[in-house]
Amino acid sequence: MVEEFGRVRVVEAIREQVAAERGDEVLDDGERSRRVSARLHAGVAPRLQRVINASGVILHTNLGRAPLSRSATEALAVAGGYSNVELDLVTGKRGERADLLVGLLTRLFVCESALVVNNNAAAILLALTALCKGREVIVSRGQLVEIGGSFRMPDVMRLSGARMVEVGTTNRTRAADYEEAITPRTAALLRVHTSNYRVSGFTESVALTDMEAVARRHDVLLIDDLGSGAAEPIADEPTVGESLRLSDVVTFSGDKLLGGPQAGVILARTPRGVAAMRKLAKHPLARAVRIDKLTLAALETTLRQRLAGHVEDIPVERMLRMQISEIKRRAGMWSVKLEERGVRNTLTPGDSAAGGGSLPGHALPTVLLALAGPASRLATALRRGEPPVIARIEKDACCLDPRTVLKGEDETLLDAVEAAVKSVGVL
Repeated sequence: MVEEFGRVRVVEAIREQVAAERGDEVLDDGERSRRVSARLHAGVAPRLQRVINASGVILHTNLGRAPLSRSATEALAVAGGYSNVELDLVTGKRGERADLLVGLLTRLFVCESALVVNNNAAAILLALTALCKGREVIVSRGQLVEIGGSFRMPDVMRLSGARMVEVGTTNRTRAADYEEAITPRTAALLRVHTSNYRVSGFTESVALTDMEAVARRHDVLLIDDLGSGAAEPIADEPTVGESLRLSDVVTFSGDKLLGGPQAGVILARTPRGVAAMRKLAKHPLARAVRIDKLTLAALETTLRQRLAGHVEDIPVERMLRMQISEIKRRAGMWSVKLEERGVRNTLTPGDSAAGGGSLPGHALPTVLLALAGPASRLATALRRGEPPVIARIEKDACCLDPRTVLKGEDETLLDAVEAAVKSVGVL
């Protein structure tokens, strides 16, 4: 053990084990040595593990949101070595890493200018800091959102140095509210897409077309924080193309509906927006929030797949488009194979979710495989298995949703389920 882990770490592990035994039964030397070895190996074991997502939540924030395509994963290996991330191979001169993505983004979304940073929160922070610092930004009270990790839009606004001007009420905001709030100090109107919730009932919101009209009349910027960034129409989610036709600056996430790695994408189409983008690119904060080479490689591949029309190769797109007939066939296959192994189960209708603050309230019909036995204990055993399987409990049953299980994971999943069922004594 000393040769493998070093004397200092071995001594620490022995002391930890001896301390753990105080008050408990005394162990023999063999058992104590085994437990010390286990402590040492646990201390160097990778914390980040592959998991099988059978929860039915496609963009599962706790599981890293969008799973990358096979091609995007392969691109990480290229970027992991030496690459021309900032070298023009034709001229031999230093290049700009952003140039590797700009052409792809402007072609895909039919716009004039693009910039990529490390996430959408950074994108909106950069936009507000570079374009609105020391001036007013008007936003509806119904859009003062909080996203995961207690990250609140008013806090972002405060950090940027812009002064937030709230208009309307939580449930009703009109175009006239924006119009009346504009002063000589106003820099922009801001729309924040309420990605992770919906307000229903006695509500009224301002269409982006009306916000554009107000912004043009008063010669101020219109910034649209799209959040999820739908490249194509899905449910009632606003698309990037729709936003670009009306807004000066558009921001959204790369790891949600786009299906790529964590990134913040900023686009512009109008002359005013293009001029604004030049300010963003030159701002010192842009350097602090730029993407790394691994993200760049994965995003470049994802964008190329979309441009080539190979959206079925992008896992998020495939899961969102999956037909109920395909899900039913897969769930049925699982059911038969598990029954052959003695694992009792039933099939039941249910709903999947986009997750990650995308498409709130929009359910995706699915077929769940419900395991017989104590739901909580089964879910825990699956989560602690090898590999871990993330299930969900519905109607007092531990359920697996085929929609979010990746291709090629079926047999591994079935083995994990059998092992979990045995561990809780159901078999």
